[in-house]
Amino acid sequence: MEKLSRLLEEIRPIEVIGDTDKNVVSLASDSRKAAKEGIFVAVRGVTTDGHKYIPVVASNHVGAIICEELPSSIQKGITYVRVADSAEALGKLASAWYGHPSSKLKLVGVTGTNGKTTTATLLYETARLQGHKAGLLSTVCNYIEDRAIPTTHTTPDPLTLNALLAEMVEAGCGYAFMEVSSHAADQQRIAGLQFAGGIFSNLTRDHLDYHHTVENYMRAKKKFFDMLPPSAFALINIDDKSGRFMVQNTKAKVYTYSLRTDANFRGRIVETRLDGTLLQLNGHDVEVQFTGKFNAYNLTAVYGAAILTGFEPESVLVDMSRLVPVAGRFQTFRSPQGVTAIVDYAHTPDALVNVLDTIREIVGPNGRITTVVGAGGDRDHGKRPQMAQESACRSDRLILTADNPRTEDPAAIIADMKTGLSESEMRRTLIIADRREAIRTAILTATPGEVVLVAGKGHETYQEIDGVRHHFDDREEVKAALGI
Repeated sequence: MEKLSRLLEEIRPIEVIGDTDKNVVSLASDSRKAAKEGIFVAVRGVTTDGHKYIPVVASNHVGAIICEELPSSIQKGITYVRVADSAEALGKLASAWYGHPSSKLKLVGVTGTNGKTTTATLLYETARLQGHKAGLLSTVCNYIEDRAIPTTHTTPDPLTLNALLAEMVEAGCGYAFMEVSSHAADQQRIAGLQFAGGIFSNLTRDHLDYHHTVENYMRAKKKFFDMLPPSAFALINIDDKSGRFMVQNTKAKVYTYSLRTDANFRGRIVETRLDGTLLQLNGHDVEVQFTGKFNAYNLTAVYGAAILTGFEPESVLVDMSRLVPVAGRFQTFRSPQGVTAIVDYAHTPDALVNVLDTIREIVGPNGRITTVVGAGGDRDHGKRPQMAQESACRSDRLILTADNPRTEDPAAIIADMKTGLSESEMRRTLIIADRREAIRTAILTATPGEVVLVAGKGHETYQEIDGVRHHFDDREEVKAALGI
């Protein structure tokens, strides 16, 4: 139970109608969860507008309604609060409702197209290796110390997010690391949070079904850095052309990392293999269990952020060698016959380029690569031909298959992908819509020494078809086909 007047101090109401000197028992943005004497926040969402449910919650005698537009009928006994942005108000109210948990943690957010999950997860693991209690909010799984909590979104809604942060505080965590998606920044899900630092990895085409243009996508990510306080750090990849743009208006102290030029944190690949890399970080050599330039970037960011978070550089270097790859991120399997399969979450053109270039660098020009890839349904159609084209020109053989078709026909998605292929590329491309059969075919027809990349789903344990999720795990399918 909270006093409404105290909660309203967290936001800037434009207009208040009714009594604010009252207790409220709950906070909700879902009309089905709006309780008697609780607060309902009407948020304009992607698929529905919470304002249309105001009459419903009013009939249930909620204590207060927060909205951007007052209803035509004002019901006695309910306090109506008009704000400029109800999504932002929800974030700030959620933080206050749970006692501002982010202010009691060193909270670090990671944003960018690729690398968010790996970077956030490895920072969480580093904090724990350093002997601290920590929490993680990620695409793969949320963790409060070693307690796993299934996740449904890269960044949860404000109420779920603050509830999880409050549980971390209750569990004694001093640190928390989270992925910050472009959707979350755009929809104000992180409003009200106090970050100790933010990391920018890179920016390439993604989520244009939602943002419509790359510029909108870029500006959504920039919002995260715009909101960082002067006490926070902003660590950016200056090898990415969008890095400097992200921090143009930030109040945070800016630090840089790079594999190509002078920076606060400089990484360099000395030697790379399929099972690891000799990496140099600020002049110090460290053997890591990760492969590829993209992972070198992730690890350089982890090294820099860990130091900026307060850990000693020497002890961080020791812990870097103990870190292991995140599930479904360049996860390698090898058969007794010498066929190697790699499962990776790469689901954008740029991510596929990064992974395939890494494999080619290791196997050399005469090594053989087969790529199994699809594209998600009900998402950005424009990247489909690009994904096929980038995969084809970097592979000796390509198999186009289903990913998560969702409500689309897999054949239509594959047809979109085929438009990116030339006639010669089509001659070394197979179309196998059944993903299980595509993986099985790729592996069973591979020759010793060949590398099979299974891209797109990574850690996911389901395939969504016609809106229904069926159990499907690329890693399980790969192991079965390899006979391991």
